[in-house]
Amino acid sequence: MDLPVKLTQYSHGAGCGCKIAPAVLDQILKSSSNGFTPNDPKLLVGHDKKDDAAVYDIGNGRAIISTTDFFMPIVDDAFDFGRIASVNAISDVYAMGGKPLLAIAILGWPVNKVPTELASRVLEGARTVCAEAGILLAGGHSIDNPEPVFGLAVTGEVAINNLKKNATAEAGNILFLTKPIGVGILTTAQKKGIVTAEDFQAAVTSMLKLNKAGEIFGTLPYVTAMTDVTGFGLLGHLGEMADGSNLSAQLHYAKIPLLNNIHHYISQNCVPGGTKRNWDSYGNGISDINETTQAILCDPQTSGGLLVAVKVENEEDFKQIALQIDLNIEPIGKFIPREETRIQVFEH
Repeated sequence: MDLPVKLTQYSHGAGCGCKIAPAVLDQILKSSSNGFTPNDPKLLVGHDKKDDAAVYDIGNGRAIISTTDFFMPIVDDAFDFGRIASVNAISDVYAMGGKPLLAIAILGWPVNKVPTELASRVLEGARTVCAEAGILLAGGHSIDNPEPVFGLAVTGEVAINNLKKNATAEAGNILFLTKPIGVGILTTAQKKGIVTAEDFQAAVTSMLKLNKAGEIFGTLPYVTAMTDVTGFGLLGHLGEMADGSNLSAQLHYAKIPLLNNIHHYISQNCVPGGTKRNWDSYGNGISDINETTQAILCDPQTSGGLLVAVKVENEEDFKQIALQIDLNIEPIGKFIPREETRIQVFEH
């Protein structure tokens, strides 16, 4: 009998943890642009904004959202790999306050190493998620690749009045996070073979949850800014919001939702390599925090939650709307006027 194929053994990185480090990406984008900034006034959001997707005005108060996201396996099961990668890619549209319309697949497969039947299972997982999101997986492109790679290019739409950017927060806004932190730690523990089935399933369940709430939050005028938390970790994506809005932020560690038992797995050295790359990229703008807090707040998230800035006077209304879509969330911090320290973390 053939032994089960573990997809993660064929990838040097896992999920969004294989993203290029923020500091390196900044250098690449600066060197590739050569001072060129797109001047088309219909391009509402481009690569210079460090936002989740490109947005283009098509007239009549509507805009098209265009995004792509792909990565190497974060789980061994091919069907779940396809589902997680698809949820993660579609999230960028929701993070802009938009509605997904259409997806096409991006597949790289080591055809001489891994059975092609598993690639079919990846695509089946993608179709399942697209159906859940109410869109079609309408085509795609594939290559023979040394490592398995999968993701989607997604097109969405948004009423321009509902467009949510990551750089439009205001001082005094409170912060909400819609999914718990810790996916990178638990999937690293899984690769080491020491995670419990229950703890690992909690991470998978979190990664499989579509961020459909973003489309609803887009209709709320008191939601001033929004992004999703992925490979740069909570501190990295919050830092992009703060920098883009010319603000600083305060986080209350005790209020941040965490997946169960991640402190235990940190003690077992289950910290992804991307965590250190994240801290090395932006840690000089963060207040002093201990190594455990650093491991959690810089943990690369795959298919993470939405980070939402809300006007403080609308807190209760926002929480009630979140409850109606099965999100029981509380503020984890707030934005303040710009200070020398970009993000201040209160650990107690």
